[in-house]
Amino acid sequence: MAFAMSLASCPGASLQAATDRPSSLGSPAPRPRPVPRWRWPRLRPSAFASDQQALLAALREQADPEAALRMLNSALARDDFAPGRDVYEEIIRKLGTAGAFDLMKVLVREMRQEGHQAGPGVVQSFVEGYARLHMFDDAFDLVLNQLDMFGVQGDALVVVYNQLLRTLMEGSKIKLLESAYTEMSNRGVKPDLATYNTVINALCRVHQVRTAVLMLEDMSSNGVAPDEVTFTTLMQGFVEEGSIEAALRMKARMSEMGCSPTSVTVNVLINGYCKLGRVEDALSYVQQEIADGFEPDQVTFSTFVHGLCQNGHVDHALKVMDLMLQQGSDPDVFTYTTVVNCLCQNGELDEAKAVINQMVDSSCLPDVTTFNTLIVALCTENRLEEALNLTGIERNAITFNTLVDGLCMAERIDDAAELIEQMISEGLQPNNITYNSILTHYCKQGNIGKAADVLQTMTENGFEVDTVTYATLINGLCKARRTQAALKLLRGMRMKGMRPTPKAFNPVIQSLFRGNNARDALNLYREMTEVGEPPDALTYKIVFRGLCRGGGPIKEAFDFLVEMADKGFIPEFSSFRMLADGLLNLGMDDYLISAIELIAEKANFRESDVSAIRGYLRIRKFYDALATFGRLLDINNPRWTYR
Repeated sequence: MAFAMSLASCPGASLQAATDRPSSLGSPAPRPRPVPRWRWPRLRPSAFASDQQALLAALREQADPEAALRMLNSALARDDFAPGRDVYEEIIRKLGTAGAFDLMKVLVREMRQEGHQAGPGVVQSFVEGYARLHMFDDAFDLVLNQLDMFGVQGDALVVVYNQLLRTLMEGSKIKLLESAYTEMSNRGVKPDLATYNTVINALCRVHQVRTAVLMLEDMSSNGVAPDEVTFTTLMQGFVEEGSIEAALRMKARMSEMGCSPTSVTVNVLINGYCKLGRVEDALSYVQQEIADGFEPDQVTFSTFVHGLCQNGHVDHALKVMDLMLQQGSDPDVFTYTTVVNCLCQNGELDEAKAVINQMVDSSCLPDVTTFNTLIVALCTENRLEEALNLTGIERNAITFNTLVDGLCMAERIDDAAELIEQMISEGLQPNNITYNSILTHYCKQGNIGKAADVLQTMTENGFEVDTVTYATLINGLCKARRTQAALKLLRGMRMKGMRPTPKAFNPVIQSLFRGNNARDALNLYREMTEVGEPPDALTYKIVFRGLCRGGGPIKEAFDFLVEMADKGFIPEFSSFRMLADGLLNLGMDDYLISAIELIAEKANFRESDVSAIRGYLRIRKFYDALATFGRLLDINNPRWTYR
């Protein structure tokens, strides 16, 4: 064999070009790690099998493609060594993780020249490598147009296509998957059960369940019998759509075709009932299945417990857990944590603590998620000492952040600072969430000096101040009536390339209106629509209320009402009433009628209610019309406040 090359002559530049190409997601693909320059020496007949196995074992243990190449080069320095098929496949797989596709193709050609078959496993290395870099179009093109390079034929073709279909499904590339499936049939590659199950799964994932059901007819015409995976996938698809009856019909069809349901099938249907809140139906269904010989497993019980808790039946969930223990099926951490969470949401904290004690007694150690669930609830109920004294776990950042926030809410700022020191001593670094709790406390107190000190500490410790931190400080400055300082901070966000959120803009706009700077407030709102995130309901409330309170010409308030209604936001009646009074005082009755008609339509008033309001307007009884309108508006429109 005479073959010699260097990486510089093949993959170096092409790797750069390949990784600079846009991925099929529309953004640049992640850049793979660089592969070292190397070359193949001239090789002689194959080495002993023991040498091949030793090298193969070493390559498999090596996670770094660069180090794997160095190992291979070292072996190739021997004149009596030539890589076997397994070595080729392993090094190609390693190169796939680095995105060295051009070099991989060179090795495939060399592999075949040496008489080794490049089977589906080699193709899969390419497909997985492309998928890792989001280059799904390249994976599609490889299988559809470049298979001759590998020499894959016969039964191996369906394996390769199935690998591609599965990869496209996992990447949510449904259109490419449909094209690949169509081309597969057009090229005479007969789909098998794995093919159909993958396509059906993909269709169900994008809620095309009825299209997936039609695949059963295609399976029948190709002589492929569906299995329990096929039917269970379809049932899961119907459950996700909320159609338990359709899922049950699919189960009946499954039985008619002689395919026995599994525990997974039963668990899917239990979950379907529970998601719809039909707990009694779920219980009846399980009892029927047990009578027919079904033996519930841990997943069955856990699904039931989760469904009961989701629908507020925590007492029933506790009974199911007792039944699990009686039948020797111990609840796992997830099941216990689900019940603890439900009890905490109901305010039954002592019961939650009792369940955690039961966990320990059952040798099921609670994890940090279980404890964090309880700690959050204890802090919410201001039972801080109990939360602080919980033991038995290694606390994580979420634990500390929850406790710090609870202490700050209780105005125990010194204890919060001490806890942060303890957090650091346990090897955990405070993050933005930790500091934001203290910032919020100081800002609520109007202690901007202390807040500035915290901000400086964050900066000194290398933290990037995020939009949440900025919004917290801006809100505090506005509450301290330091509007210009808040406005300066808002401008600073933009200078740093940040996109301010409504939580940053809203307090400044509100402060400007309160300071009788309506024009500046309105200009800032317009700026927000251009450079910030879209205004929220509170933004519209602040601006509309500010304009109605005399912050500008009344026609401007009317025009803003039309603007916010067109965006889908409905005003509170208290603000609308100010606009109405102003319009009536100026004799602008037609504007008032238009405003009422507009909001009644946008708020989806019943036609009978609209007719009653119109009746008052027709006879010019505006205040009677406003009384009826206001009552209906308060029912249809929630109040927004800024905190």
